[in-house]
Parts: sequence; structure tokens; C-alpha cells
Amino acid sequence: MSTGQLKIHSENILPIIKKWLYSEKDIFVRELVSNACDAIKKLKILRDQGLADYEDEGIRIDIRIDKEKRTLTFSDTGIGMTAEEVEKYIAQLAFSGAEEFVEKYQSDKSEDQVIGHFGLGFYSAYMVSSLVSISTLSYQKDASAANWSCDGSSEYSLENGEKEERGTEITLHITDEEEEFLEEARLREILNKYCLFLEAPIYLNDERINETEPLWLKAPSECTDEDYLQFYRKLHPFKEEPLFWIHLNVDYPFNLKGILYFPRMRRDIDLNRCEIGLYCNRVFVSDNCKEILPEYLMMLHGAIDSPDIPLNVSRSYLQVDRTVRQVGQHISKKVADRLKSLHRSDKEKFLESWKNVELIVKLGAIQDEKFYEKVKEILLWKNTDSEWTTIEDYLERNKDKNSDTVFYSGDEKLQSALLETYKSKGIEVLYTNPWIDNHLIQYLEGKLSPVKFKRVDGSLDDSILDKDRENTVLDSEGKTQSAHLAELIKGHLGKEQVEVEAKSLASDQLPAFIMIDEDQRRMREYMMSSNPDMAPEMLSAFAKQTFVVNTNNSLVQSIQDLNKTDPAIAKELSEQLYDLTLLSQREMDVNALGTYVSKSTALLEQLAQKLVSKPAS
Repeated sequence: MSTGQLKIHSENILPIIKKWLYSEKDIFVRELVSNACDAIKKLKILRDQGLADYEDEGIRIDIRIDKEKRTLTFSDTGIGMTAEEVEKYIAQLAFSGAEEFVEKYQSDKSEDQVIGHFGLGFYSAYMVSSLVSISTLSYQKDASAANWSCDGSSEYSLENGEKEERGTEITLHITDEEEEFLEEARLREILNKYCLFLEAPIYLNDERINETEPLWLKAPSECTDEDYLQFYRKLHPFKEEPLFWIHLNVDYPFNLKGILYFPRMRRDIDLNRCEIGLYCNRVFVSDNCKEILPEYLMMLHGAIDSPDIPLNVSRSYLQVDRTVRQVGQHISKKVADRLKSLHRSDKEKFLESWKNVELIVKLGAIQDEKFYEKVKEILLWKNTDSEWTTIEDYLERNKDKNSDTVFYSGDEKLQSALLETYKSKGIEVLYTNPWIDNHLIQYLEGKLSPVKFKRVDGSLDDSILDKDRENTVLDSEGKTQSAHLAELIKGHLGKEQVEVEAKSLASDQLPAFIMIDEDQRRMREYMMSSNPDMAPEMLSAFAKQTFVVNTNNSLVQSIQDLNKTDPAIAKELSEQLYDLTLLSQREMDVNALGTYVSKSTALLEQLAQKLVSKPAS
């Protein structure tokens, strides 16, 4: 058996770094500025340990553009390097000077965390440069300046330099293809994206870039409401002001800081777009936190910063591990706690905010059982008395009327007549949000068994019937008057798939309603959400209709009487009543609207002519 060491040739690895390591070319700005920040932080650590001396006023990072020479220069007043250190840290790919420095000069202060870890960031400069040169002078007394340059091949030059002030200056000779990086506006955009919250002062052509301190570094007790709002405007300059926020400050079992804002929901919200910035030691990494946050928290805005979240080599993406999952669970817990706290301390504000947080709370309850257990006491619905209630409170109030049954309506306005029928019998009905509650109801039935949810038009509950006015007398055919009425209406409609029932309802105002079995309706909604393009005729198989007509309604009674003298008009009125009911319950096929309007117009003309031609009494 033989052993050996793997050999890496720079002429092979540099093209890989230039083309494949980083997802976006503009990341080279982030990497070089981050390296400059590290150089300044290292100097600070050395000063704290009595190993270096400098004045804070002299600390800065400068980026300068020279369009004539086609160069972009990054300079800092940090720790600098000797020629030996240049040979060690620059000429050796993937050798991290940051890692070695931390091991040698360990600092326990979180603010002294250095950014670099992999030793590759410097080489991102070759994505946009044909030549990169370094001029540097170490902080060490009697150190000599050094100059290094390389055109991206495996060869470089290293010689004595003339730099007289401590720090490092890196000059990039920008290629013709990447001249966009010589535009000041483009550089400003990149710096604002990646480096806005870095600690060291950053200047672009002598203009300060990063004047805003990240508010997440402060203790919550030190921040005012106005501080939070101003910081939100900095993060999201074109957004409406948030409802409220959560300040994250965790030291164990991982380090995590951040501020999450609850935004005002808009109809055009993109649930797949994350607007929470992920930072690592104040450096922007990504605006995609899908690996950290559960889906239901993607609607939040703000920023989180953690040096403990594992990143890939290019520091552009997360590597999902136990820490990432813990961070997500912790944030979820904090969100639930914040919502519950607001509900307890300021219920009025909570209710005002409910339409904006409802989607987060209810979607979270469905997707995350731990989250559900925390927020179940603040899952709210409005009832027919315009009061907000939880399911538990609803069941307690109605245990003597409809034990283990929750009546709900999918639309307060369109089902108003049917709701009045329930209300007249003292039956409380909850208004649901069809977008989310259709899914939540199914989930809650599993959690609250034997509780069942019944939509008001999903069944014919005994509570809305007036049995005292029901005609149960049988005629010579052995049928009741109601049975004859049902047969009449069904004959008028001529729809085999539609069942018709004539019932004595408690309210005389409601002429009829379409009843669709609860389970079938849910199956149809599931099919629609799974396949929005499914043909209507296929969906109809999951929604068998029963047309319930009210024997106590004057219109229905008139149709029955009119059938004796003018069966044609009676038939058209039956069809009109059916179509109106479909329309009111949003069950009419959109393609049938044109026919419905034409039929309605023809019926009105026919009735008007009869009235005009009728002789005055």
C-alpha cells in the first residue's frame, strides 16, 4: 500500500473560482470589503491586548474608481501584511488568515468576530479583473512594505514596496467585459446591498456609504418605537409602515440577533418571496431565508444576523444542519410569543392587526404543530354578532344548542339571507376566510374531535326548520304538498343531476338555497387547489347539488299557484330562482353568465308586457 498527498495546481483551480465558486460577480466587492473589515478588526483586537497602537479616527476603508486607468482600488488602514504574510495568505489558495489569527489572538467579544473563514474571498477579484496588485505595510514596527501582483495565472511577483502608511491597498484592473463595475452608481448599489451595516467606515470616492448602525446590535430596552420604524424604512424604503416587530437577541445555544417586522398585507403579496435579509457578522449574505424560516414566516420583513449559521464556501448559500433547524424553531417560538403577548396586553391593537397577521397565524397552525399549540388560543373568527371569538369559546357558548358542531359561512354578504335564518333561531355562525380556513377547518377537526364544522349551506340542519308550519298531510297519492312542490320545481328545471327538496324554513325571507354536502365541497376545493386548470365538468362530480326551496316563501308559493294558470311563466320563474341562487352562492359557471342575463331580460320583458296588457280594474 502506498500513501501520498493530494496536489492542487493553481492553474487549474483559479478558473474554477472565477467561473463557478460565486453565484454573482458583484460578490467580489463584498469579499474585498469584508477582508478589509477583518484587517481592521484584527488591529482592534491587537490594540485591546496591548500589541498595537492606533487612533480610531484613522480607521477607514476606501473604494476609488479610475475610469481612465480602468482600475478599482480597495484600501484599508487595518493590520497590513509583511512580505512573508503575503506569501503565506495570498499566494496559498484556501489558506485562511482569519482562522489562524483567531486561534492565535482569541477574543471572547462577539463584536470582535472576524468575517472570513475559507481564504478564498480575495480570489473573487479575478472574476472581473485581468490583473490584481497589492500594496501593503504591516502594523509591526520596522516592517517593510511589499508589493504583490498576479494576472490570474499560476505565476505572481512579490517585491519590496514603497507604501508608508499601515494597511493594504488592492488594485483591480477591470476587464473590458466588466466595465459596469467602473460606474459609481453600480458600485454604490453593490455596497448598499452587501456592506451597509459593516462596522468600519466605508467610503466610495470619499463619500461615506455605511452611516447606519444595525439596530439589532442594541438591546431591546435601548430602542424606541421611532428607532424601529426608522430602521424599517432603511431596510424597506418603499413599504408601508409595519404593524409591530420582534427584536431577537440570543446567545445560547447559538448566536442570533435580528429584528422581524409584521408588515401590512397587500392583495398582491408574493408568498414565495422572502423579504428578510440574512447577515453573517453584519455582512449581507442572502435575501433567501427559506432554509431557516418556515414557509408561514416568509411574509415577515426585516433582518437576522448569525455567525453560527453554516454557509457554503462562497458564503452565498446556507448549509442546512441542526443549527439551522434550531434557529428556525427559535424564531417561530418568538413570533408566537410576541403575538400572544400583544393579544394579552393590547387586545384592541391585536384585533386591528388581525387581518394582516391572520394568514401567518393560521398557516403556521396548519404547518407546524408546535406553533399551533402556542397560538391556538389566539385563532380568531368573527361571528354573526360581529364579535371575535375562538373555537373553544364558541363551543362553550353553544354547548346546549349545537354540541360539538361549529356552523360557519364562507361569505358574509352573499349568504346574508341564509344567515338570517340561522340568526333568527339563535344559532351563532362564524365567518371564515375561504383562502385559508378551508384547510384549517380540516386540521382543527382532527385536533378537536369529535367537533365537526358545518357550513350553513352544507346541510339542512333541524335548527333552521319550522316544523310547526310543515304540511305533513298526505293526499290520495300518499304525498305531502311539499313533495308535490319539489316535483314541480324539479320538472321545471329539467336537471337530472340536481335534487330538489321543499322544506319549511324558519325564515320566510329566504326563497331557496343550494345545498352541497360538506365532504363533497371540501373534496372539490382540494381538487381545485391541487389542479386549478381542472375542467368544470370534472369538478361537478365532487359537488352534487340539492336545491332547497322554502315552502313559507311568497315567491315559491306564487310559482306553485301560477303553475295552474300559466305553467310557462312558472317554469321560467323556477329557472330564474335557481339561477339567482347559484349566483348568490357563487356556484354559477362564469360561462353561463351571458345566458343568464339574456334569460333574465326576456323574462322581465314578458312580465312587463303582461302587466301592460292587463286591463285596469
